[in-house]
Amino acid sequence: MIKKPMKKRQITLLLMICSSSISIAQQSIQLSGKGHSKRFDGIGVVNGGGATSVLLKDYSGKQRSEIFDMVYKPMFGGSVSSLLVEIPGDGNSTQGAMPSHSHYRGDFNYQRGYMWWIMQEAKKRNPQLALDGTAWSAPAWVGNFWSQDMADYYVSWLQGLRQVHGLELDAIGCHNEKGVSYDFAKMLRRTMNENGFRNVKLHGFDNWGESKMEFLKDMQKDKELRDALDVVSAHTFSEIQLTKEQREMAEAMGKPIWNSEDHVYRKGFDALITIVKCFNENYIISGATRVINWYDIAGVYPLEPYSETPAMVLAREPWSGNYEVREALWGYAHYGQFTQIGWQYLNDGCAYLKDGGSMATLKNPETGDYSIIFETKDAKKAQTVTVKLSEGLSTDKLCVWYSNPQEQFVRMPDITPKNGSYSITLQPNTVYSISTTKGQQKGTFANIPQSKPFPIPYGDNFDGYAHPEQWGYLPHYTADLIGSFELTERPDHNGQCIRQVVGEHTLSWAPEWHHYTILGDSAWTDYEISADVYLNPQDEAAVMGRLSDVGSGYGIWAKGYYLKLDDKGNCTLVLSRGKPDPNELIGDAEQQALILARTDKEVGGEYTLASAKIDGINACQWHSLTLRFAGDELTGFVDGKEVVKATSAHYPHGMAGLMASLQQNHVSTPYFDNLRIQSIGRTKAMAKHKTQALSPIYPLHHAAADHRQH
Repeated sequence: MIKKPMKKRQITLLLMICSSSISIAQQSIQLSGKGHSKRFDGIGVVNGGGATSVLLKDYSGKQRSEIFDMVYKPMFGGSVSSLLVEIPGDGNSTQGAMPSHSHYRGDFNYQRGYMWWIMQEAKKRNPQLALDGTAWSAPAWVGNFWSQDMADYYVSWLQGLRQVHGLELDAIGCHNEKGVSYDFAKMLRRTMNENGFRNVKLHGFDNWGESKMEFLKDMQKDKELRDALDVVSAHTFSEIQLTKEQREMAEAMGKPIWNSEDHVYRKGFDALITIVKCFNENYIISGATRVINWYDIAGVYPLEPYSETPAMVLAREPWSGNYEVREALWGYAHYGQFTQIGWQYLNDGCAYLKDGGSMATLKNPETGDYSIIFETKDAKKAQTVTVKLSEGLSTDKLCVWYSNPQEQFVRMPDITPKNGSYSITLQPNTVYSISTTKGQQKGTFANIPQSKPFPIPYGDNFDGYAHPEQWGYLPHYTADLIGSFELTERPDHNGQCIRQVVGEHTLSWAPEWHHYTILGDSAWTDYEISADVYLNPQDEAAVMGRLSDVGSGYGIWAKGYYLKLDDKGNCTLVLSRGKPDPNELIGDAEQQALILARTDKEVGGEYTLASAKIDGINACQWHSLTLRFAGDELTGFVDGKEVVKATSAHYPHGMAGLMASLQQNHVSTPYFDNLRIQSIGRTKAMAKHKTQALSPIYPLHHAAADHRQH
């Protein structure tokens, strides 16, 4: 008789069954369903803190739906119970910028951008999902972030969310990681109360670092501040936990403690188990009853910072429909499919394990159902936990799900308690969720499309968006790093184009650079990008290429090249953020030496490789800009005529982009049309593949509504 090899799951089960023959640490837990315990306010994710899902809108309806299901659908995938969104403000906030609903004072448009759509789709899948939000940046007209204008800005956004999109925010923060203002917290609370948003909880102050909870001392003495803040919140408790004194102060005031942004920058299974460890320890140490991690769906180009970790799903190829589910998603599932907001923590079951690892226990106060989530990341050997139940908890059998480095979110045989007691043996470096609830599953979808490169040649004349508001005013495949490149009518009324519409310095969360948007493939080497540009007085516009880097996340200075034209006919070919070879620079030896002397390899600068003055160029005219890359030779064309040329080997490959120049006293707002990217030389044109059929993100009946009025 030939014996068949055992499967991995069988081996794991055998290890758990046979482990009693080995020396194993023993621990006994007594669980009582009676008594007061803290309310569980959910686990979840941030969407924002950068334009983290900008490419998701460009997937076909089928793949969009699958991706949302994997993250938000209950009892399916990650099944998160809370979503915190960035309230867009035109400024860069890590990976990029998202368009504000109010670019200037008196402007209100509740169709801009894709964030409204994200909330709709998430809430559609889980009506019980808690919605939270805060701003990273704000438009220039607000002036001072801690002002009545900003409080009004928040309220106008809440009104648009309610009146146009039929959604209510459950909670809102004062400002993301930008200090403390007691007066503003009081002002925002009053303003929300006066405008029908009394039920929206206010949390503060969402900072990080050693001093992030210092406001608690003042809050104890200031009744108005205490009444204004419903929740005390901060970031990254996994790095700097609350002290015992801080936890006691919050609890004495009756204020829930929320971790409104934690970070788990890990790969593979290490991300999964660290997420669970983060959730467990946030409560065990800091008493946090809601934990939000940055971020959910990576709908960004791989070139962008944090484009893979820490997201659950990678959605960066809308043209092919391909997406990837990371192991991290199943870390959320180990909580999301076994708990609900409104459950309660059982303190006796929230503790460290004797032989490494931790556990958290939560119960349904209505039914007595309960779940225990274990993680043994730090354990060196197997250990057995015996659970003894007392009144108030279900004695039904428990489902058991586990994840380890070899397989994730796998169901094991159920546990049946005997005389109100049972034991479970936990292997090292493993996550377990056990629960008296039912319905858990490892959701998946078959036939995810294969990965394919960005299509080249590629072009867009922007006339294919019949109702720009249905698309959030955003064209396909562009990712704005700062500013807002929006669909609009051409100034000559001859069709549609895009325009960089943010005309002032924003109250940006991160340092600014020129306003620009990117698209394409980082592997492109030899190609040309062209676009028609229309310059308003004092404007400068550019086409960009071979972009190999777009900043660290705090700052978005691009590495690459751009060809810039101003309204006086000055045309310049620029190397950005690199330390150039002297042979690449124009000017005499003394000028070149000065440039090189002040160059910092990390920060870099902008260096003119070639320039020309072109006659006949004025404001309020359309002109064509083309930048060609062929090996080390760079050539710039205006209206089809070669005007500048240079040799540079600094960046051999990279993405394409469009740019509106940022000057000290002027932010350019040019128009762009007839964008085209075509391959030459080493970058081969692709055999045409069918791109995914796209559908608008907002229905036409919303678009027809008068949502521009406040």
